[in-house]
Amino acid sequence: MYKFIITASMLACSNVFMTFAWYGHLKNLSSKPWIVAALVSWGIALFEYLLQVPANRIGHQVMNLGQLKILQEIITLTVFVPFCLFYMKEGFKKDYLWAALCIMAAAFFMFRGLFAKA
Repeated sequence: MYKFIITASMLACSNVFMTFAWYGHLKNLSSKPWIVAALVSWGIALFEYLLQVPANRIGHQVMNLGQLKILQEIITLTVFVPFCLFYMKEGFKKDYLWAALCIMAAAFFMFRGLFAKA
């Protein structure tokens, strides 16, 4: 369970960096040439990878690749929706809810046996 929690925590931090690298430039660098945004995003993405790569290595000791991917998608949506609402100031969309339900179903199927073994 410890490795699962460490993995999820590191992936959550990694995802914050990823979200800012992928979308933060739309707010902060929209007046700059795209190459500037790309270079800044690559700089931010370095920190993402410094967390994401070891997180996946740790997580792969207790989860299979499908479980790691679904965990990442759960975390992505958990980080992305507040980012849209509070940082980018976009309104809430019902589609976020439907996407969350689909990901919850995927999580159920991918993880239903993981904790029963422990």
